[in-house]
Amino acid sequence: MATISTAPATTRSQAAWRPRRLLVTRSGFDFAHGRGIVARAEAQGVEVVALAGDRLALGLPDDPRRAYAEAKSTLAVVVAPPSKRRLQPIAPSADWRVDLAEGCPAHCSYCYLAGSLKGPPITRVYANLDEILDGLPAYLGQGSITSRSEARAHEGTTFEASCYTDPLGLEAITGSLSAAIAWFGRWEAAAQLRFTTKFADVGPLLGLDHQKRTRMRASINPTMFARFEGGTAQVAERLAALRAMALAGYPIGLTIAPIIAAQGWKEAYGRLLVDAAAALADVPDLDCTVELITHRFTAGSKAVLDSWYPGSALDMGPANRVIKRTKFGTEKQVYDAPTMRSLRDFFEAGIAAAIPSARILY
Repeated sequence: MATISTAPATTRSQAAWRPRRLLVTRSGFDFAHGRGIVARAEAQGVEVVALAGDRLALGLPDDPRRAYAEAKSTLAVVVAPPSKRRLQPIAPSADWRVDLAEGCPAHCSYCYLAGSLKGPPITRVYANLDEILDGLPAYLGQGSITSRSEARAHEGTTFEASCYTDPLGLEAITGSLSAAIAWFGRWEAAAQLRFTTKFADVGPLLGLDHQKRTRMRASINPTMFARFEGGTAQVAERLAALRAMALAGYPIGLTIAPIIAAQGWKEAYGRLLVDAAAALADVPDLDCTVELITHRFTAGSKAVLDSWYPGSALDMGPANRVIKRTKFGTEKQVYDAPTMRSLRDFFEAGIAAAIPSARILY
């Protein structure tokens, strides 16, 4: 069984990401936040390429595997246009999706972004962060997940920052997450910023005046499945980081995802819940939620993942699967009803026993 650190702070994760190069669009330099990203990148020895215009000139090789590798090691500073600043609902996590960036530096062979973002998997961070945040008050009280939910109304209007990225994984270069947390701390409104992460370098966040208006969730999986999460912090590191954030007064949560019903899953997830309980033991006034997300995929995402990670041992076969049609008219492969019932019964009982104060959101 993994040993979980109970120290009140966490050191920099060994898996902290640094891009090989930073592309900066011409308009990216027009914003103080964009120039700050450039300064941080230069201080860390990252190659900075100033582009002549606002179109990303990637210059990727023709070989798909090399193109993937180079795209994954590139960060681009771009400007979010008005269309990107018009928020979209993001059920069941939150009222609204607010994007600080798009793309992720991790190498997860079940990646949720595969098939969702077009083109090579380059990560784009937004230079006009102030414009993005200044547009949020217009959405206050307008959502349908927490704004109008009796069970979750105490969270206020919620804004999810990790739909299309892992903001903590980018934080050492971007500073965007710290800026957003501080902004929400100053915003005296019934609102909450939310993010989930597979990284662990929370040091820059611990001293922020967050006013409990940001909830960090650690995305976790048992060791037997964490092998599908390349380039991320170890699960023990994520849990230690979560404890550090809880001790700093943040509301926190566990995102158990993707839940994989492979042989031995009950024993593996049982140990994971014990480890999570140990990490959160004795945290005063613990405010902890749990989100349970089972593994699913579309034909399109499977094709992309097969090209990115050929030979992966992740099971995306038809056994114990059924086709479910989404609200967008697409089809995805999900676990069948008996498997889903077994998973639900196990986690409801296991969470109640391990972390009785935690609230399962979905």
